[in-house]
Amino acid sequence: MVAWQRKQIAVTLLRRIRSMSGKDCVSFKVMLVEDDDGFRRSLAGFLKSRFPSMVLHEAADGTEAMEKVKSFLPQLIFMDIKLPGQSGLEVTRRIKALHPDIHVVMLTSYDFPEYREPARASGAYGFLSKGSSMAKQIQDVVEELLTQ
Repeated sequence: MVAWQRKQIAVTLLRRIRSMSGKDCVSFKVMLVEDDDGFRRSLAGFLKSRFPSMVLHEAADGTEAMEKVKSFLPQLIFMDIKLPGQSGLEVTRRIKALHPDIHVVMLTSYDFPEYREPARASGAYGFLSKGSSMAKQIQDVVEELLTQ
């Protein structure tokens, strides 16, 4: 997704989200799969502050993520691309094979083209670089999915 597409989607979504009550977010389930505890807590705190009614689960690795997906069935997963044991790309492939309706957004500190294509091929809904503009992009993705 290129910058202009994100902006266009964000504008539309912001209009829709303003008309939604907090109750609509109660059933929206998100999972964070990130091995860096500090980053995961920070991201969880950001999401909870923007979407207080959201149901949020966390996992530190692919094995834990696969276990939690079975019972939690999130609508959206933010997945670190580099995880201990198995890569986020492999975990995404496995999740998408079992649950094609779950949206997975890859997160990485390394915004390289050689990561973007494998992320797309694994079934990822999006690809975000961990950086200064990431918070806004994450908010835009959540708001987009809330309106679907």
